[in-house]
Amino acid sequence: MVSDLTAPALTRSSRYLRLDTLVRLRWLAIAGQSVAVAGVHFGLGFPLPFGWCFGVIAVSAWLNIALRVRFPLSHRLKDAPATALLGFDIVQLAALLYMTGGLQNPFAILFLAPVLISATALPPQRTLVLGVLAVGLATLLSRFHMPLPWAGPDRPILPPYYQLGNWVALVLGLAFTGIYAWRVAKEARDLSDALTATELVLAREQHLSQLDGLAAAAAHELGTPLGTIALVARELTRLAPPDGEMAEDIALLREQVERCRGILAKLSSLQDEDAGPLDQLTLRLLIEEAAGPQRPFGVPFEITMQGDRPEPICRRNPGMIYGLGNIVDNAVDFARSTVAIRAHWSADQVTLTIADDGPGFPPDVLMRAGEPYLSRGAGENRAGGGLGLGLFIAKTLLERGGASLEFSNRPAPESGASIRITWPREVFEADLPVIGGTENLSSGLDERG
Repeated sequence: MVSDLTAPALTRSSRYLRLDTLVRLRWLAIAGQSVAVAGVHFGLGFPLPFGWCFGVIAVSAWLNIALRVRFPLSHRLKDAPATALLGFDIVQLAALLYMTGGLQNPFAILFLAPVLISATALPPQRTLVLGVLAVGLATLLSRFHMPLPWAGPDRPILPPYYQLGNWVALVLGLAFTGIYAWRVAKEARDLSDALTATELVLAREQHLSQLDGLAAAAAHELGTPLGTIALVARELTRLAPPDGEMAEDIALLREQVERCRGILAKLSSLQDEDAGPLDQLTLRLLIEEAAGPQRPFGVPFEITMQGDRPEPICRRNPGMIYGLGNIVDNAVDFARSTVAIRAHWSADQVTLTIADDGPGFPPDVLMRAGEPYLSRGAGENRAGGGLGLGLFIAKTLLERGGASLEFSNRPAPESGASIRITWPREVFEADLPVIGGTENLSSGLDERG
């Protein structure tokens, strides 16, 4: 059974770079470098230190072979080894560029590749280190390098400002692509973490919802041996003398057997037909289920019910209750004096609006409300800000049940945030039993509530 909701800790190891990925990318780079060096030397006939260039390429190939021999294909690299291997790729490329014209070589743009890979898989600090390494080597190559391979006496001489422009373009490219790739990868990781946390919450709720079935099964299995014990106890009562030494123990045994029978009868009743209404909630009781845990915080609730009879009834759904509870919790957290819950229903749809009288959603939060790890900050009634998962989990659970959510701020002169949840009525009342009619259940629950 899941007992810890540390989704980032659970998924961090799965984000480590696979060694096989880096090895394959390096083989691709080795093939490209070999074709480029051989094409320039043999195809174009340009003079260049061919042996030294292939020596540098061979070092990269030997590293790949060594990694293949030493580690399995499924091995995942931690941050430090992955950073070291990507740093080696940057240094190896710088060595080739040194012998082939430095930043005048158009292949200098390939400095972007290792930094881009790091931005998608490694922490920002590691990517920053690799970016600084690439910029530093590019700066050195702008001043110190061998001549650009060229044929004939008319070797082009690039103006200093042009070379400076190449350097600036490379630095900006490293910064832009690195930040962009990191943002895209971070959003994907945050979404994955939040979905993992949601699945863990649902798994926990599913375990709780299955306890009644397990209890009934246990009661059924224990009924037969308990009946045998009761029969033996009656026989002992008949055979033993009323004033004998065992009489008191036999009486205690029969008393405990009856007690066990009573407990098993209660467990069995969790699945009988009489418990059916407990599996169904009117809209008012659904609101009470969601708002009840928040009442001890001292923020009053204004609950308004409006609609034609009969009142909507839904099946008890842990996901729906948990999602609504998260929204109510958020409203209580930021409310200054009260939380308003307005319920409205018609023949076509069921609507719940949960509003607080706090500061409302900040504009940047309102535009992205419902995304994972997006927090409103510290609330009025509880210290510290949350992780930004509450509204995301609520939105995910409620939308999975067929609802749609709309986030807004209350119009002036009122203040505060407002969340509107809408279900099609046939979806809200789906899977309800027809036996007995829902009208009688609604009126009965309202009389008790």
